[in-house]
Formats: sequence, structure tokens, C-alpha cells
Amino acid sequence: MSTALDDTPRDRLMTAIAQEMRLVCGLLEELAGVIIADERFVLDYVDQLQSFDLIAQHVDESAALLHRLAEGQDFGHSLGQVRLQVMQERLRAVVG
Repeated sequence: MSTALDDTPRDRLMTAIAQEMRLVCGLLEELAGVIIADERFVLDYVDQLQSFDLIAQHVDESAALLHRLAEGQDFGHSLGQVRLQVMQERLRAVVG
């Protein structure tokens, strides 16, 4: 059964951590935007720059998962909504 969002101090803390993670994701995306403005740099480091997107995706998925758990969703359902398959598999391995 789901509990109301922000029902307990634990839930509020998980929600706040998820918000901080989303802030980090936004800052990372802003940094990537500045870096890709330099065409020569992009040409030299295109493969490495793809890491910015992957990091942002992982942070965003982690934040979304934490937020779902704070809302009281069960682990199985929450993990099933993780869009990065490799991340979902690693997390499922942790909880069994």
C-alpha cells in the first residue's frame, strides 16, 4: 500500500535527496552545453563527451527511483520503472 508523499521525515529526506540529484543533473547538463560550444573540442573529444549524457541519465534515473520510493511505491514496481536496463539489473541484484 502506498503512503502519502512526504509522510515521514525519511520520506521528506529521500525527496530532498532526489531534488538535489536533479539539481546536479541540471548543472552537469549546463556544463556540457558550455563545453560543446567549442566545436574543435567537441571534434577532439566526441566519445568522451557522450559520458556527460550517460552520467546525467544515471543521476536522473536514480533521483526518479528515490522519489518513487519516497512516495511509498514498492521496490519491485519502482525498479521496474528504471529506464536504463543495465542500471535496473544492477539494482535488482542488490535487493534480490
